[in-house]
Amino acid sequence: MASVGFLALIDDIAALLDDVALITKVAAKKTAGVLGDDLALNAQQVSGVKADRELPVVWAVAKGSFLNKLILVPLALLISYFIPWLVTPLLMVGGVYLCFEGVEKLAHHWLHTKEEDEAHHKAMVAAVKSDDIDIKAFEKNKIKNAIRTDFILSGEIIVIALGVAQDEPMLTQALVVSLIAFSMTACVYGLVAGIVKFDDAGLALIASAGKTAWGCVKRKIGEAILYIAPRFMRLLSTVGLVAMFLVGGGILVHGLPFLHHILEPLLHDLGTVLTVILPMVFNAVVGVISGSIALLAILGIQRLRA
Repeated sequence: MASVGFLALIDDIAALLDDVALITKVAAKKTAGVLGDDLALNAQQVSGVKADRELPVVWAVAKGSFLNKLILVPLALLISYFIPWLVTPLLMVGGVYLCFEGVEKLAHHWLHTKEEDEAHHKAMVAAVKSDDIDIKAFEKNKIKNAIRTDFILSGEIIVIALGVAQDEPMLTQALVVSLIAFSMTACVYGLVAGIVKFDDAGLALIASAGKTAWGCVKRKIGEAILYIAPRFMRLLSTVGLVAMFLVGGGILVHGLPFLHHILEPLLHDLGTVLTVILPMVFNAVVGVISGSIALLAILGIQRLRA
């Protein structure tokens, strides 16, 4: 009898882990947009720090991010357990925020003049080169800003993951949300560390290249890395931006029945490819429109206050 009970326990654990793996996979896809934006944003946040201090700053931000998760994950699970009806509104708010953030990036050219951007860039360069600046205070401010930004993005990731697992038992929810939260953190800051040191690797190859044939190869590889690094950052930022509209718009379409009903008739009598592409386009359009409305509302409030 004991052996039968033990085998039943193993079977239950295997079923639980199978459910967790399946739901985590879906949640990971849903949070891909935030992950892409998180990568680009955190890589930009630590830019401007001296090369030998980049990895310590990334590690400090990563520790702050883990602390954010330790606060947000239990809070999200408590909301799911005691106020389950609040999960969907929070998910919708997160979707609108994603879309708003995307539209704000698109509208940056109109919201900020070229002179403002150039002045900010010159101030950053002057601050890094100056011997008078308090480096510790400069880094501390960078880390503080990055952790604050991470708190918002972490909240979005956790709410989206919780929305995917909302109908599951509490243990499954806890495992899925915790796995997504902490694996995303490890993934993001591991990649951020690689990204910020990518150009340094190129410079090191060029500096160590001699006049031999192998040295010529090293120099070419280093030059290629320096050419690719800034373009990779721009590509990462663009992919993250598109994913924000797809994920944020998808959350809104799923959460607002009238939007879902608009989409359903359009999918009839279409081929397999269009059936996949059309919902993505529809989600992106909804994301851009909702983000634009949110941005206009916030600009209106700021103008009224001014």
